[in-house]
Amino acid sequence: MEQTKKTEKSSFFDRFLNAIERAGNKLPEPTILFILLTVIVVIISGVLSWLNVTAVHPGTGEAIEIVNLMSKYGIRTFWSKSVTNFSGFAPLGMVLVTVIGSAAAEKSGFLIALMRQIVSGAKPALVTFLVILVGINANLAGDAGFIILPSLAAVVFLGIGRHPLLGLYTAFAGVAAGFCANFFLGMSDALAYGFTENAAQMIDPNYVKSPAINWYFLIVSTLIIAMTGTVLVEKVLNKRFVVTPQKLAGWSNEKESSELTPLQKKALLKAGIGAAVLLAVIVLMCIGEDPILADPETKSLMASSSPFMSGIIITVTLFLLVPGAIYGFSSGKYNKVSDLFNDIRKGFTEMGGYVFMCFFIAQFTAFFSLSNLGTVLAIKGAEGLSAMNFTGIPLFIGLVFVSCFINLFIGSASAKWAILAPVFIPLMMLLGYDPAVTQVAYRIGDSLTNPLSPLFTYMPIIIGYAHKYDKNVGIGTIIANMIPFSLSFAVFWIAQLVIWILLDLPLGPGGGIYL
Repeated sequence: MEQTKKTEKSSFFDRFLNAIERAGNKLPEPTILFILLTVIVVIISGVLSWLNVTAVHPGTGEAIEIVNLMSKYGIRTFWSKSVTNFSGFAPLGMVLVTVIGSAAAEKSGFLIALMRQIVSGAKPALVTFLVILVGINANLAGDAGFIILPSLAAVVFLGIGRHPLLGLYTAFAGVAAGFCANFFLGMSDALAYGFTENAAQMIDPNYVKSPAINWYFLIVSTLIIAMTGTVLVEKVLNKRFVVTPQKLAGWSNEKESSELTPLQKKALLKAGIGAAVLLAVIVLMCIGEDPILADPETKSLMASSSPFMSGIIITVTLFLLVPGAIYGFSSGKYNKVSDLFNDIRKGFTEMGGYVFMCFFIAQFTAFFSLSNLGTVLAIKGAEGLSAMNFTGIPLFIGLVFVSCFINLFIGSASAKWAILAPVFIPLMMLLGYDPAVTQVAYRIGDSLTNPLSPLFTYMPIIIGYAHKYDKNVGIGTIIANMIPFSLSFAVFWIAQLVIWILLDLPLGPGGGIYL
């Protein structure tokens, strides 16, 4: 890339992003935001109740009234239910259980070693594909993908004679813009589904599925995004990142850091064997006339009531915990069990802010549901959209873009979906759509603009990594190089969603397009 062009683009984007940053900084932090939203819900419920605003449920014909929370009833409910609202908040338990495995896998060094092993020693195009593929799947490990993979990918690209910044940007795009896709189920699936289930139960109190409702769609998404990014890098971006032999020689001291030691390779092999044994055990529990993990009545593994489906969080946790623990002991990171437990405790400590925020999200969710505001809004919205004939595919594409826009200013996926799910899930259900397709449309938008936001948590980290190779890199530079990824991912991801809806394909176990 020519320095003059990059400087011009950086200058343009810096001015643009400074304006976005100023606007974004006016938003309160998520915890305060949910306190304010709860107060707003209480006030609006009182006003609309006083105005006798009602709606007729199209399914039952029942008149839905707004419950006045600015009353003795509202105060009594808060006083008596605030603790149980918190303890019964579905996303909290799912996420905290997953932390047991993700903390062990990340802090033992297992995930870092696995990434190094996967992306090293391949041809350039395959390296690009693997970097993006690993990046997309890295959300399974929480912060590890953002913190480890971009700097590692820069070293790997340098090792094959390419500009290290191209590797850094490619990995960041995979991890950030492809955040919600994955071959495996993890914390993000549990988080999203928790809010989806709560919102769906506003319309159907018996709605209970599993975090796997988008799994099939996201597996295909992972491959599509990885291939799209690979073509983009190989055919377009690689031509913009021209690097001289002299520059490569100056950076050559970075090459060695991507190599695993013999001890690490042996530890990684043992961890793989441990994961294979765990897989074999789970497979054995899934076969036979009456599988252990099948529904005891229907004998089905895919039924939402089966231990296999309802226990997916435990399965994911074990697939992170077992190889992570084996790697830690085999590599010398752990000498005794207490060392492993200390790392897991650190993982829980790092989740303290999320747990604290969940108290206020739980109150907002409970009050919003109790007030019937979401149900009335959904019914009125469905009536309005039906009158406008604005339904189907255009509606879902609109939801994707709404998620994209909000994501520029509110980075927390849980914070956004906690606000949007109680509105969009009931709305789409009343229009005849399964919560799974609404959730997946939101998750697409929630991923695409991650690397474009100056407010994104990991933006300063990426800039710091980039400064190892070019001190002139700024926020504008990062955004300028992320836009091609976000735009190309958006085109193909939305196209996939449209095809899925047109063909009425299953999105995952228990998740479809229509109710």
